[in-house]
Amino acid sequence: MGFFKMAGTAFTNLFRKPATLMYPVKPAKRFPNTRGTLTIEFEKCILCGICQKKCPSYAIEVDKTEKTWKLDRIRCISCGSCTDWCPKKCLHLDNAYTAPVTSEFKDSTRERHTGA
Repeated sequence: MGFFKMAGTAFTNLFRKPATLMYPVKPAKRFPNTRGTLTIEFEKCILCGICQKKCPSYAIEVDKTEKTWKLDRIRCISCGSCTDWCPKKCLHLDNAYTAPVTSEFKDSTRERHTGA
């Protein structure tokens, strides 16, 4: 009985559409409240460091002495906590997804802004 049940399931799945999307070939569906990637308007940033303190995944590093703001995109969970607490409202969550990355390309997932 187990063999016929398994064969029936396998035969049914041969003619069914795939359960997953062909991402990134076919873009994922976006909704108005979809959280995408974190972006910064660095010109408005005062490097207060509140975003670093409120980030639950420690993805943001702010260095006031070197005047740098860094984001580790692999660690960022797009929760929006930093955008809620930013006093200058210079952080935003875009409604777009980034291309998938692996740990091999980890350097390309770090974003760094340097101020004057």
